[in-house]
Amino acid sequence: MEIKPTPTVGALIVNRKGEILLVRSYKWADGKFSVPGGHIEPYERIEEAVKREVKEEVGLDVEVKELLLIQQVIKPEEFYDRERHFIFFDFLCFAKDDNVKIDNKEIQDFIWVKPEEALNYNLEKYTRNLINKYLRYLKGDKNTELI
Repeated sequence: MEIKPTPTVGALIVNRKGEILLVRSYKWADGKFSVPGGHIEPYERIEEAVKREVKEEVGLDVEVKELLLIQQVIKPEEFYDRERHFIFFDFLCFAKDDNVKIDNKEIQDFIWVKPEEALNYNLEKYTRNLINKYLRYLKGDKNTELI
């Protein structure tokens, strides 16, 4: 089987209280928290993929603000399928409300947490990178990085 890079979106969702949404999925080992997201469909605009994935996984409508981070994910150790190659396009999004309705398929649990407290949670490493980037963004560093 030929492995090809898969373009994928992630959503760092902020509610009106300034909290961010963390979710748990069986796809990440040891109950690690991540953010909602998923594959970009053929011919789908990347911003539309973010909105669709968020709606499917957590039932929220979001405003996609901007691209925060691009991450290269090759053979991710914490992912259930380690023979993968993803390119994560992680976006800052604002929730129109915070009434989460998890799908119970990909997402099993969620929590809203203050960004500065999020790093104390059991995060998979790509979400940790994203939250660190968001904390720098809040301090005025708005450069997008490729990790």
